[in-house]
Amino acid sequence: MDYIEQSFRFKVYSSVDELSLQDKEMMFMAIQQLEYAYAPYSKFHVGAAVRLENGVLCPGSNQENASYPLCMCGERVALYNAAANHPNVAPQAIAITIRNQKMPIQKPVSPCGACRQVISEYENIYQSPIRILLKSDVPEVIEISSVKDILPLGFDGSFL
Repeated sequence: MDYIEQSFRFKVYSSVDELSLQDKEMMFMAIQQLEYAYAPYSKFHVGAAVRLENGVLCPGSNQENASYPLCMCGERVALYNAAANHPNVAPQAIAITIRNQKMPIQKPVSPCGACRQVISEYENIYQSPIRILLKSDVPEVIEISSVKDILPLGFDGSFL
């Protein structure tokens, strides 16, 4: 038997001000999307924005439902928005920010497993990594270079 260690590196920016102009614009769109989140049950708002290779930004926010399995995360709303409105244009990056109306969140929150799987699917479709920017109530922003870093041993179409 062998043990294999999995680790990854990520960037930490002290604030949005350290981001490139393109990434700032994307993050500000994600922050704006917090206002459009529909989260009457959890009070947990997610705003997201996807930047496509042609420079277009596609927004998304989480949408809850009294029947919880029917809820949709902000990340997936943004990615599906991009795919529906700009088919065949690769996503390059996604900015994700959160706000919990019940309490401040002191660290960036990464995408849930379902969103990681969807991001992975788009990375596989376009054979290109999607950078992930994460922000919460604190000024710092985390940048992850690919979903593969946070979804090791992921499932994809090659298994089917």
